[in-house]
Amino acid sequence: MLPIITLQAAEPSSPANAIQAFHVAQQGGNILVKFDLKEPLANPPVGFSIANPSRLAFDFIGVGNALGKNSHTVNEGDLTRLDVVQVGERTRVVLNLVRNLSYTTRIDGNSVLVTLSPLEATTSDGARVEHFVREARPDALHAVRDIAFRRGKDGEGRIMVDLADAGTGIDIRQQGKDLVVDFLKTDLPQNLQRKLDVTDFATPVTQIVTEKKGDSVHMTITPKGLWEYNAYQAENQFVVEVKPIVEDPNKLVQGTKIGYQGPRISINYQNGDVRALLRLMAEELGLNAVISETVTGTTTLVLKDVPADQVIDIIFQQKGLDMRKNGNVILIAPRDEIATREKLEFESKQQTEDLEPLRTESFQINYQKAKQLQELLTSKDQRMLSKRGSAVFDERTNLLFVQDVPIRLEEVRKVIAQVDIAVRQVMIEARIVEATDQFARNLGARLGIMGKDRYGNWGGQNQLIAGDAYIKQQYAQGWLEQSQLQWIGPEYKVQPEALINNLNQVNLPATGYKGVSPTEFSFTLFNAAKTKFLNLEISALEADLKGKVVSSPRVLTSDQTKARIEQGVEVPYLEASSSGATSVVYRKAVLALEVTPHITPDGKVSMRLKINKDAIGAETRWGAIIETKKVETDVLVDNGGTIVIGGIYEIKTRDDVNKVPLLGDLPVIGFAFKNTSRQNEKTELLIFITPRIVSETVAIR
Repeated sequence: MLPIITLQAAEPSSPANAIQAFHVAQQGGNILVKFDLKEPLANPPVGFSIANPSRLAFDFIGVGNALGKNSHTVNEGDLTRLDVVQVGERTRVVLNLVRNLSYTTRIDGNSVLVTLSPLEATTSDGARVEHFVREARPDALHAVRDIAFRRGKDGEGRIMVDLADAGTGIDIRQQGKDLVVDFLKTDLPQNLQRKLDVTDFATPVTQIVTEKKGDSVHMTITPKGLWEYNAYQAENQFVVEVKPIVEDPNKLVQGTKIGYQGPRISINYQNGDVRALLRLMAEELGLNAVISETVTGTTTLVLKDVPADQVIDIIFQQKGLDMRKNGNVILIAPRDEIATREKLEFESKQQTEDLEPLRTESFQINYQKAKQLQELLTSKDQRMLSKRGSAVFDERTNLLFVQDVPIRLEEVRKVIAQVDIAVRQVMIEARIVEATDQFARNLGARLGIMGKDRYGNWGGQNQLIAGDAYIKQQYAQGWLEQSQLQWIGPEYKVQPEALINNLNQVNLPATGYKGVSPTEFSFTLFNAAKTKFLNLEISALEADLKGKVVSSPRVLTSDQTKARIEQGVEVPYLEASSSGATSVVYRKAVLALEVTPHITPDGKVSMRLKINKDAIGAETRWGAIIETKKVETDVLVDNGGTIVIGGIYEIKTRDDVNKVPLLGDLPVIGFAFKNTSRQNEKTELLIFITPRIVSETVAIR
């Protein structure tokens, strides 16, 4: 009769429902934990597992702790301790285990039954299989909100499923080489019914297929190689982690979990033969074992409920034994004998290489250059060929000829298969955006006054115009035209309107800006007798110039191969030597993009960038000035993502005033005696980089 541990609690406290007692019992290879509650639960508690250390946790919602204390020592099979902690309206029960166990939960009246079972089996590759089952709520149809995949820091594949509620029933199991997860009575949106190819993440998981089957969601996870998995749930998120296993030939049970993992056995062996005991242990574990004749002696063991691989490890340490695994057969012998045998085997292989006849094999190199592979195989730092081996290449046909023993030729074949592959390509596009915002405001005036002197002649600009000789002189010099002259008696005289343009005593007009001419406004005042003229001309300019120049160089290159593209001119300038002689040299003024990309294992692109944007500036006697803008940096960008790697923001402000002394300072009237100019220039330069990994099946046109 197996022992039963029962703890009876004191009277329950708030909230209304509470855990009053729990019972632990062993039934066969399972452990049964029964929680007695004051009132029945509507749904089973939400549970999740932790791999290291091995624990199971259950959340009882709306349930208090009426057990009287938080920690309870059990020591029943793989269950060592039970912790009960109440936080607000929720109580968490944590089962501390010796090793990972699968579990099922079931409601039985006012009780919740948790059945802990050993791991069901191992895969054909040696990976452990856990069986995680939780009953679904019978009164609702649940839903999957999202499915995501991540790569963990240790290379594990992490499948994260967001659920609509934490009460979704889940069944996870292994079918053949696949891992199958069923979400019971669960709906799946149309956009999540798909196949995810996650091979590029470099994890054991290659693909995930999610589909709707009846009223449930069926997920198939396909791993590769040796692997093990762990499943747990936190609130509404269910997570499956598939970890790679590095095979250890000296371990009976493969896996990354800490501690012994074999089936538990009890043994009472009194002064018995070691060879016979090892034979019985091999039969118990289902191993194909070859036990050396040199394994002798007796031993005494009294063990209860101990993992079988730990028992064998104890025997090995006690008797100085070791083992070597070859496929599904293990060899057990003394450590010294195994070491001597391996040494003799190595020396025999070395002698075989020295005496074995050489063979010559040709390899057609497709993507690499045969010369590079020849240098790799015959490198002095790490020679891959034997001391008698050699390698030559034919540059015209790109063939590599290797002469060596057959076993080394096989290794060369594997190396070439890994190295001679198509290099992935990256399209890098740079967008250089240069925006300008320029504003100018100029204001100027021209003022003139003219009148007749006492002799009746017109005067302006402090000079008198009188007599026919002066008019003829003005006409001969081209200052006056025939239409501007008036015939009076025997001689010509100048019309008053012709002198208006030359009568300005103040001449401060507005100037142009960036090819924009100012606008002029003028008016003339004169008396009725036309003996006095006042001319005022106002010129003004307000220019608002905005522009944007976008340069977009792009280049396609192979992974880890430098590429450069440039466009522009070469500017000549004089260069003086130490002897005093001058020569003409050329300097580039170009828009250039130089990049060396590297595709990371997780699908991102790391780039070393160098971008130049030059322009020809002012001229000097030695040549033109080259205005340059340059950025050089290393960045990491997602495939197809865009990043801003640099920017220059420049502001120029200038105010100018030209005026007539004293008169230009007068209020209001002073504007007729001065010229004002205001200029604002804003320049902004931004550089955007977008890398795209080119698919091998897509041709760029």
